[in-house]
Amino acid sequence: MTETAIAIGELSRRTGCNIETIRYYERIGLIPRAARRGRYRSYGGADIARLSFVRRARELGFTLEEIGALLAIATAGRVDCTEARAIASSHLAGIRKRLADLQRMERVLATTVQACDRGDHAGCPLIDTLSAER
Repeated sequence: MTETAIAIGELSRRTGCNIETIRYYERIGLIPRAARRGRYRSYGGADIARLSFVRRARELGFTLEEIGALLAIATAGRVDCTEARAIASSHLAGIRKRLADLQRMERVLATTVQACDRGDHAGCPLIDTLSAER
């Protein structure tokens, strides 16, 4: 039984990925170039699965380079968890660093907003905080 081919608009609908993004991913080799039926791109189930993988990885904050490496691991025939773990570990370290930065920013902004609420500061505490050199 042959797989039903779908157009790019249907691929977009099924994966929640913008059509221009799909074209971009094709250009950079993240997803394979689509087969053509005339001048229209034609996609199948493997394309849906691959694009869904890419979209989910992007939602989790992986870079396109990291996603490319993960796809290479996934399609290598014999999946090596060691390489995937190294990519995930590096990504996790980056997330933890960003979380720490966000927590510091939250503390500074909370303090600044409280100073604004107290009204005991000449000028604007938020503007002063943002203007201060680190």
